[in-house]
Amino acid sequence: MDSESDQRPTRSDRLFTGGERPYDPEDLVMATGHDPTPERVEKARQLIEKEGPQVIERYLP
Repeated sequence: MDSESDQRPTRSDRLFTGGERPYDPEDLVMATGHDPTPERVEKARQLIEKEGPQVIERYLP
């Protein structure tokens, strides 16, 4: 049986994306659905540097 807290919607103040707080290049790689490899992590680092932290938002629902 689900507890009552499991049935309540998540509060919006608990939801956030990379544009609102820091994340690592590894997080960006995983948000794209891939395993972090050194090459992918480096590409993600460069993408964050080029486009800013909000870049992760295009991969999040």
